[in-house]
Amino acid sequence: MQTPFPATPAPPFGAGKMPSGLWSWPRRAEAFLDARGRGAWIAAMVLGFVVFWPVGLALVAYITVTKRWSNQTMFGNRCSSRRHSSQAWGGQGWGAGRAYATTGNSAFDAYRAETLRRLEEEQAAFESFLGRLREAKDKQEFDAFMNDRARAAQAEPKQGDTPPAN
Repeated sequence: MQTPFPATPAPPFGAGKMPSGLWSWPRRAEAFLDARGRGAWIAAMVLGFVVFWPVGLALVAYITVTKRWSNQTMFGNRCSSRRHSSQAWGGQGWGAGRAYATTGNSAFDAYRAETLRRLEEEQAAFESFLGRLREAKDKQEFDAFMNDRARAAQAEPKQGDTPPAN
């Protein structure tokens, strides 16, 4: 009877894959954290702050520079999911345009087109309402300013007037 396991055990994590030397342990640590996802990077960053704050700060900088905050670079598939997100909506990226790919269901495509058209009309109507509201508020504030200025001008004495005698 043959066993389902190979005769030789698997090499330890990273053995034979990474170059040996000074930079091998950081690369192994990076691969280890990448395999476990964003939570592992955040945990390492917090632990770095607890141990010695410059280490945590360096990890924040490294995570930001290598764009590990996004889902597209996590879980061991760096940049491979970017292709899927841009193809899902007609090559425009998520919600980045109006050229959506058809789904193959004509009823749904018609419903989606009608709904998007209706939403665009509602957005335009709402934006024009906000514009009118801003104009009315600005006009009200300007009228109040002019009335205050007129009242102040009437209250102050003119240069040629003499003050009342006591």
